[in-house]
Amino acid sequence: MRSLRNYIDGRWTDSTGGQRIRDINPADTDEVIAEAPASTAADAAAACEAAARAFPAWRNTPAPVRGQLLYRVQRRMEERKEELAEALTREEGKTLGESRGEIQRAINVLEFFAGEGRRITGETIPSELPHNFCYTVKQPVGPVAVITPWNFPVAIPIWKIAPALVSGDTVVFKPAPLTPLTAVMLAEMFEGCGLPPGVLNVVHGGREVGETMVSHPAVAAVSFTGSNEVGGQVYAAAAARGIKCQCEMGGKNPIVVLADADLDLAVESTIQGAFGSTGQRCTATSRAVVEASIASEFVERLRARAASLVVGNGLDPKTNVGPSVDERQLSTVLNYIGVGRSEGARLVTGGERLKDGGRERGYFVAPTIFDEVDPNMRIAQEEIFGPVLSVIRAPDAKSALEAANGVRFGLSASIYTSDVDRMFRFVDQLEAGIIHVNSPTVGGEAHIPFGGMKATGVGLREMGRVAIDFYTELKVVYVDYTGGKRTGNLY
Repeated sequence: MRSLRNYIDGRWTDSTGGQRIRDINPADTDEVIAEAPASTAADAAAACEAAARAFPAWRNTPAPVRGQLLYRVQRRMEERKEELAEALTREEGKTLGESRGEIQRAINVLEFFAGEGRRITGETIPSELPHNFCYTVKQPVGPVAVITPWNFPVAIPIWKIAPALVSGDTVVFKPAPLTPLTAVMLAEMFEGCGLPPGVLNVVHGGREVGETMVSHPAVAAVSFTGSNEVGGQVYAAAAARGIKCQCEMGGKNPIVVLADADLDLAVESTIQGAFGSTGQRCTATSRAVVEASIASEFVERLRARAASLVVGNGLDPKTNVGPSVDERQLSTVLNYIGVGRSEGARLVTGGERLKDGGRERGYFVAPTIFDEVDPNMRIAQEEIFGPVLSVIRAPDAKSALEAANGVRFGLSASIYTSDVDRMFRFVDQLEAGIIHVNSPTVGGEAHIPFGGMKATGVGLREMGRVAIDFYTELKVVYVDYTGGKRTGNLY
């Protein structure tokens, strides 16, 4: 077991409080991987103050030089990829292959934003006045609070920290209490690559730490990924202070399968989206909206494919589906399965906790499919964050679109059809920030924006070149070179 500490102002320090949080392997609860401090408000404040002290020098470091540091971290992560993947699987539960994929995503993000150090550009704008030169520049906002979830504890922190650092901001990072080890490993990589003290700070803990970060006067912006309940509180607190805030929150993502779809492709994609990462993704496929004429065949193929999935410890190469992340999440998933049954949905497969065959000490749930789900049922409306899929039968394409859009979330959606006309109509009308055509609801690329509509997200998008807009302020400059006083209406 590893004993973890906070990283503040370039030093590894103990918390001012004495409480500790155990980091438990969700596939084998007898294994305690690490212990992290349950930090206090004083610890969080110290980190914010360190970030504020480090900000002027980091802001004045040329952006291409800041980008070079990210390239060094990228290379260090490539060197430690297998070590990091194993740690990620042990503390979060996803399969080793999924962990490797997440880390590769983080490597790609580092590479992309390292290059942005040479591309943080403004523009020149023609003035309506003679002998006047107008242009814009992007400047860092200041210390940024970064609050991240447990389900992607490497990729999500990196896609926030990398654009912040290359923009010239300093960072106070609060990882999820369930995944502290990977956060420490990330900080070690930045430290080993020469990041100046105070530019990146890591504080472990829960609500007290997060609330202190968001309210601290030194913090100029907040980037949050997590639940709608907490995200709403974070956004309100940031708005009260008048600082920048972005929140990526829930999803209830549909895959729409029309009658002319390639069923083999649609089934495999639905399985990947619904049960990959144990359904613990904000982009997971939670609903399959299927035209009624093909629904029975689709569901039967789904059932057979789900039954073939191996549920177990993610370190086992045969495993397809790992455990829920902890006992609380396991309970949430099992409760929703009970809700689905009580609402009258037809259980096709799964629906139970698995406690045999070496799974006795883990939080395992069988991949679960409900059919004949009414779009208004709770299992069709609320985010479950587990390996549970709801199949909604729609009489026609119009009804399928209405069902797909009939939730408060709008992160990701997929449409499966071979009809180009219907494909583009769905692309135009699906209420989601990310649309996939004949591919799963999950997945994305480092250089492409990420984010959702409706209750899924508020604030500017993450990743891609647009991410820089959140971590910078736009300044407009007018240079009057007439050499004399202006006359007339100056607005």
